[in-house]
Amino acid sequence: MKGIFYFILITLFITSCSVDKKVSNLSDFIPENPSIVLKFSNIESLKSNIDNNDFLQKFSKSTSFKSISSRMDVLNHLKTDNEVILCFLKDQNDSLQYSFITKYHQHIFNVDSLPNHSVETIKTKALTFTKTTIEKEVIYSIVKDSILIGASTQELLVHSLKKNTKNIDIAELLHTADVNSPLTIILNEETTNDFNAIFNHDSILNLKLTQKVLVDVDLKQDEILFNGITTATDSSKSLINVFKNTIPQENLLAKITPANSDGFLSFTFNNYSNFKQNLVAYKQTDSLSTDTTLFDNIVEVGVIFEKNNQAIVLNSLDETSTDDALLNEQSLIETYRQIDIFNFSQPELFSKAFSPIISFKDANMYCIIDNFFVFANSTEILQNIIANYQNNTTLNERSYYEAIKENLSDEASLMFVANSNKLNQILKGSFKEALNLNLDTYKCSAIQFINDTHFAHVNGVIKKSKTKALENTVTEEFNIKINEDILNTPQFVTNHESNQKEIVLQDVKNNLYLISNTGKLLWKKQLDGAILGKIEQIDMYKNGRLQLAFTTPNRVYVLDRNGKDVAPFPLKFNDQITQPLSVFDYDNNRNYRLLVTQGKDILMLDQKGKTVKGFTFKNAENALNHQPQHIRIGRRDYLLFKTNNKLYILDRIGKTRITVKENYNYSNQAVYLYNNNFTTTTKDGKLITIDTKGNTTEQNLNLTDIHNIKTTSKTLVAQSENKLIIKSKTLELDYGNYSIPDIFYINDKIYVSVTDLQSKKVFLFDSQGQTISNFPVYGNSKISLDNIDKDRNLEFVTKGDNNSFIIYQIN
Repeated sequence: MKGIFYFILITLFITSCSVDKKVSNLSDFIPENPSIVLKFSNIESLKSNIDNNDFLQKFSKSTSFKSISSRMDVLNHLKTDNEVILCFLKDQNDSLQYSFITKYHQHIFNVDSLPNHSVETIKTKALTFTKTTIEKEVIYSIVKDSILIGASTQELLVHSLKKNTKNIDIAELLHTADVNSPLTIILNEETTNDFNAIFNHDSILNLKLTQKVLVDVDLKQDEILFNGITTATDSSKSLINVFKNTIPQENLLAKITPANSDGFLSFTFNNYSNFKQNLVAYKQTDSLSTDTTLFDNIVEVGVIFEKNNQAIVLNSLDETSTDDALLNEQSLIETYRQIDIFNFSQPELFSKAFSPIISFKDANMYCIIDNFFVFANSTEILQNIIANYQNNTTLNERSYYEAIKENLSDEASLMFVANSNKLNQILKGSFKEALNLNLDTYKCSAIQFINDTHFAHVNGVIKKSKTKALENTVTEEFNIKINEDILNTPQFVTNHESNQKEIVLQDVKNNLYLISNTGKLLWKKQLDGAILGKIEQIDMYKNGRLQLAFTTPNRVYVLDRNGKDVAPFPLKFNDQITQPLSVFDYDNNRNYRLLVTQGKDILMLDQKGKTVKGFTFKNAENALNHQPQHIRIGRRDYLLFKTNNKLYILDRIGKTRITVKENYNYSNQAVYLYNNNFTTTTKDGKLITIDTKGNTTEQNLNLTDIHNIKTTSKTLVAQSENKLIIKSKTLELDYGNYSIPDIFYINDKIYVSVTDLQSKKVFLFDSQGQTISNFPVYGNSKISLDNIDKDRNLEFVTKGDNNSFIIYQIN
């Protein structure tokens, strides 16, 4: 099995051993002449992003993938947040071997609890290393200069430690990688032909396109993006050198390529003479075996693929001069849609002039369409190109081509675009087994090389095509799985760097996840327990950078954007925390107060985790049944602490500001500011309102003792059994198990949501109780609703299956 697609699928690791204290670079231990090098910053994120990538998962059932994965299962037990380098190379028997390199720490690998394992120490004259066996798989490892080096064979481990076998050029390439890239890949084309296989040309397959390629890879659920550089010395027999001393031009072939074609190959140059000289040098001939002025004003040459047929396209800067070069080729075959089709007497001209890039030898007719000169071997192909051009049904007019262009440069020296059929053909040629891949939704993929001084840029995209959503529809954008069941309700949080939203959630093993709005796992962090309630965001340092703040039963956490603890947090508590963390910012000046509830005791902290000494209220008579709240009316602040039989309304320092004149048995619902009154409910479902003088009124909403309420300043929502009240309107829903309703106020519009957890349906209404179009939709939890990206549409997140969440878009 070969190809970049295959090697992306492989990851994950292991081991242990003795330690010394020197520090080296990870790249010092890359074995000599590896075929492929992977560098990744976070194993968990990479695993999740691979598992959720639709394209890569199409290979997961292949025999080749299963064989390699089972062999490398021994590496799944590596526990590190540090950078890992993974190298692949062939041994003398042409078998694939691997090594890995990462920083060592004490608990990096623990197999004690695993069945059928063994760990032994092996000593040679020069080395002492560890041999770890799990089931039938073996890994050899050693710790040197505080770096853990592991390999699939003892010989490869020893080989990796030899300083005279280092790859300076690979190490230098790694230094050019994006430090924020979750995955970087280096392809050593001196030992593989992976990029040649992509172009799927018989004439290119056995040639070296370049020497080494480095790409940073961005894995999203429905696309793979990669960009980087490629290098080749002048002395190397690398095809990329034919673009030396040329300037890339705009690739316009998509404007003439029919949308029903299989794709195209385009190469450009600003000066044909320079390009011709490079091609002569590459082919090591005195001159090209062509004598024509046809190419003198050409800036782009291309091949359009249509099943087993091809058409050659010349893009001319001066149509008149190029036409003059064809004066002896004016034998008319026919006229189609007012375009003349002529015979061409030199069908092998293009293979002679541009081999090995072009191998087509049957171009025996041509036509001229504006500045494009199109050559083919049948009138049917030319007619199809003419018709699509005139009907504006070319690839350039398709939304899926526009979508991939967002990730590509307008000007490229060499560019290849493939539809799903062509992509399937390429992949089948890269694997040693028959693959049954359904790639129909990958309507357009591309790779391009852009010549620069001493190197070339590389960009590529494999992207699932999406049908443009109709107005007033609800579309599923992503469905992301994690390894464990989801514990809480996924919620949106703000990315202060992009001003967009991300998703935060926790699994049943108390791992906290931050996931981008495109479905990429950014980090995963082990917590000591389940998060209580909602995660808050604070700007602890008043610099615009937001942190996550929340409690578990025995900790108060504050995490930075990268999931790292912010000192002095986490704070540890022996007594159990019983309510979610409350965050007060009285004057919106980011002087935060963090309130921790432990039964009837309340602790107020500042953002540095220190007790606020001026706060005099220490505890209530009984345990609080809801987290502390802050409401501001005019210039006055009110702190509200509620137990089952008493509501405390205090000022900032904890003294009583309002004494409620009636006693009630309160529910566990929050207190809201509704119609300028404090509003909550009793245990038996009556609505209680309290004014600023402590006077109370009650209203019977016909709620049962199991009920929920939410309000804004003017809108009240209540739910009990199958009844949902929105303002004065009562909706009769099907009987079910309903979540707490939520109110969202976005773009001057109120949305009310509720989820039937029994039938797994998400409902969304406006402030008048009218159902939003195309609801309900599938969902298994409350939702979080917001505009999470740069478009105008709203999105919401909900649990899907037990271990997945779904992001929907309201169009």
